[in-house]
Amino acid sequence: MNTLTTSAFDLPGRLAAKADPALIAGDEQHFAAVAACLQQAIADVSERLEAQLRAPGGVGRAAMDRDVEVHRLTGRLRTLRRHGLDLCLGRMVGVDDAEPVYVGRLGLTDSTGRRLLIDWRSPAAEPFFGATHADPMGLASRRRYRWIGGRISDYWDEVFTADGFAGHAALDDQSAFIAGLNSSRSPRMRDVLGTIQADQDAIIRAGSRGALVVDGGPGTGKTVVALHRTAYLLYADPRLGHRRGGVLFVGPHRPYLAYVADVLPSLGEEGVQTCTLRDLVAEGAGAAAEADPEVARLKSSARMVKAIETAVRFYEEPPAEGLTVTVDWTDVRLTADDWAEAFEAPEPGTPHNEARDQIWEKLVAIVRDRYDGDDIPPEQFRRTLRQDKELVGTLNRAWPLLEAADLVSDLWSVPAYLRMCAPWLGPDEVRRLQRADAQAWTVSDLPLLDAARHRLGDPTAEARERRRRASVAAERARMARVIDDVLAADDDGEGAVTMLLGQDLKDTLVDEAALPGAEPDLLAGPFAHIVVDEAQELTDAEWQMLLLRCPSRSFTIVGDRAQARHGFTESWRERLGRAGFGRIDQASLTVNYRTPEEIMAEAEPVIRAVLPDANVPASIRSNGVPVVHGSVSDLRAVVDGWLATHADGTACVIGDPAFRAVPRVRSLPPELCKGLEFDLVVLVDPQKFGEGVEGAVDRYVAMTRATRQLVVLTSC
Repeated sequence: MNTLTTSAFDLPGRLAAKADPALIAGDEQHFAAVAACLQQAIADVSERLEAQLRAPGGVGRAAMDRDVEVHRLTGRLRTLRRHGLDLCLGRMVGVDDAEPVYVGRLGLTDSTGRRLLIDWRSPAAEPFFGATHADPMGLASRRRYRWIGGRISDYWDEVFTADGFAGHAALDDQSAFIAGLNSSRSPRMRDVLGTIQADQDAIIRAGSRGALVVDGGPGTGKTVVALHRTAYLLYADPRLGHRRGGVLFVGPHRPYLAYVADVLPSLGEEGVQTCTLRDLVAEGAGAAAEADPEVARLKSSARMVKAIETAVRFYEEPPAEGLTVTVDWTDVRLTADDWAEAFEAPEPGTPHNEARDQIWEKLVAIVRDRYDGDDIPPEQFRRTLRQDKELVGTLNRAWPLLEAADLVSDLWSVPAYLRMCAPWLGPDEVRRLQRADAQAWTVSDLPLLDAARHRLGDPTAEARERRRRASVAAERARMARVIDDVLAADDDGEGAVTMLLGQDLKDTLVDEAALPGAEPDLLAGPFAHIVVDEAQELTDAEWQMLLLRCPSRSFTIVGDRAQARHGFTESWRERLGRAGFGRIDQASLTVNYRTPEEIMAEAEPVIRAVLPDANVPASIRSNGVPVVHGSVSDLRAVVDGWLATHADGTACVIGDPAFRAVPRVRSLPPELCKGLEFDLVVLVDPQKFGEGVEGAVDRYVAMTRATRQLVVLTSC
């Protein structure tokens, strides 16, 4: 396709003035070039991908590099095919420029080197998002497109200088941004890249050193910022690339992750790991809420997480007495000092279970040094020692293999053990933490289980490593036999075939990566950067789960203190500083782009009643639709009436577990609606959401999910 055979513009009749060729002919010509370049780019990437897939897999590092390149090309191809001309977000003209610069989801350059689109994350694209009339950032004008079905259904021009009026449509009051706000919601988050505002863009492009807190009330675009900042940092900061740890994105719950699932892929980033806190721990899926608030409070402290270290140390005491080891009729004495030396052998930071192998190797070395009998091959010597029941039994008792679940459950079932590990707890608190079923896991247990798993490591690692070493030895022996056969066929023993005698080449022929191994835990980290949305809910203990996975302390922390269900009376600096963060920067979002004034007028008093200093953002729009109050008996009529009069959009019934979801209408409890948005929200008996801060926050959050209409139904 060398030219665009169909116009990129599909403007309705009411916008006939904007269809004037004098206004859009330049865009049409540019889009034709983009279409041709896009088709060529797809063909080129497809060809390179096919070549990689046809190429030999290789071994070791070569195989890994090939897999990385296949993954990169596959992601690039998927991104190119996901979009057509709607790769283009808009264009901008500088005061000193004759030609417009077009901004896209990704960069695109034709075969002559002409830049057709600049990546939205590049520094050159910053004025497209950041320019305002107060600070035009060197722009004369800016045009934003609205795409529907791959064609432009509308566009808006903004002019920053007197000369910028030339060649633009008559400017109207409605910007591309407001038009986007007024569009109907869908089950997945809408594409909002083209309408990012200057205050949001400044935060998206902020540096990644330390922790950046983005504080903002409902409708300020916190989630938009969190997602687009993730994509921006992966593009702009080479320290955060996928090969250097990548980025972990943490959301509040599964409905939220499903809602935002398309955003990062649409921005060309498919390698970001996304999860909830529950997903970080195997027991998370079945964990129940902690029934006793006081128990939840005791477990939520970072101090309790640190008690895991004491709990593990209890099982790392060297034997106080020596023993005699017999090897091939020769006695070797191991003293208490030898045990202490062996227990100091593990490298600092080595997990408990994985350290056992280092301790064992040190014991083998000590015994070997003192053994003066006949020479025994190393592997046979190890096997002989492993058959010494007293030696192995003593090691098992002094440094046993431990399971995280067993370690934590012992805290809740053995009072003396808990008192030893957490001596600051009083007798009543120790009793309160005990429970009949010690492994009936709750959400409050997850940080402790996670800390224990990190400290202990894999209890099967030692056995797996022994199997791996045996497999490598067997494979090397097989390769040695093959080499011997080849050499036997070489009459004079000269030539390149003699290189097969070299040990390095023998080792190279064994592909250890192809041998059996454990599946990697993609959420274990370490990550180069972590983005946390709805972060106001995290406890100190839960922050430890994330800090374990990001040693650099590079975080984007997005939240609203006024939406914390259990209260948030401190500052962000106080909370995060106590959790272990060092450098903390803060930015605020204060404009409510989503929620109409009519709804915020009723929602604001709800939260101010319990949090007078809540950061309640100012709404920038009014839609003239009042909040409706009615009876619970009207629920079905409200939902059916809305469905009958709205062909698109989404609604949500919050607070009625008996209501069964239907197409375009969801049913959620208040605690699972955070981070979502709907055209219509129906609250059912919100006074029953709870009392105090928790109840008020749930009501406030639920009310502010509505982008058009709010209906409140009560039983009385």
